Amino acid sequence: MELQIASLSKRYPNGTQALQNVSLTIPQGMFGLLGPNGAGKSTLMRTLATLQEADSGKAALDGIDVLKQKDAVRKLLGYLPQEFGLYPKVSAEDLLSHFAALKGITNSKERRDTVIALLRQTNLYEHRRKALGSFSGGMKQRFGIAQALIGNPRLIIVDEPTAGLDPEERVRFHNLLSAIGEDVIVILSTHIVSDVSDLCRSMAIIHEGRVLVTGDPLALVKGIEGKVWSKSIPQAEVAASGQSYRVISMRLFAGRTLIHVLSDEKPGEGFEPVVPDLEDLYFATIKGFVHGPASAAGVN
Repeated sequence: MELQIASLSKRYPNGTQALQNVSLTIPQGMFGLLGPNGAGKSTLMRTLATLQEADSGKAALDGIDVLKQKDAVRKLLGYLPQEFGLYPKVSAEDLLSHFAALKGITNSKERRDTVIALLRQTNLYEHRRKALGSFSGGMKQRFGIAQALIGNPRLIIVDEPTAGLDPEERVRFHNLLSAIGEDVIVILSTHIVSDVSDLCRSMAIIHEGRVLVTGDPLALVKGIEGKVWSKSIPQAEVAASGQSYRVISMRLFAGRTLIHVLSDEKPGEGFEPVVPDLEDLYFATIKGFVHGPASAAGVN
């Protein structure tokens, strides 16, 4: 099973071009859609989830036209949006049972078995009778995944699922996504680089509505090996560094600013080579220093 997206575009009435000829082939397994806020990720996710229309382009899931055969897609879809509402006074068990009924599981025993299995899978069974309003952020996200898994979907879309979670809950959520991402397509839309590097064997970087690079994260990072350099500089030199070098990123370290620079050769005195990671690739791509086709990144 794979999801094929071809030349998908969307412009909002206020003039914002949210998607610009987006083309992707998304295979079975975990796929990371990485980009900053406002990059077009949520627009693409809502379009694939049949919640809004595209202006042009195509999308097909195993022969099903995603843009036209919406009911057929919804039977195969599990969706966890970036923000979703819950009834705070209803228990997890009762609301999940309600969602299962809406998904067409009308037999009461089958519905109860489904609910129990999903609560166990998401490690919420012992909290099944608690009101959802008492759940932590991570528990609510795991409940969101539970409802997305009703009906054994073949395509699961999760939009910014770990934003705001503490480190422990993020690990729990990563483990859950990893477990369900073996036999289905899971699209993980996020601006958090570690989510993609930890979970995904295939990814794309999207910015200003355009897909900039796509491929295997390890292969993409390999494309900038030997080209990333670091140097610790005083605060007074930060502004000038942006004029002299292709600065990928900067952060404070021991009272000074540590910069990462993209260069084919040592950019100057005091620079040391570093082993690049996905964060280096991401920032270099967003800043326009790296571009590439489906399987490899190129440095401008």
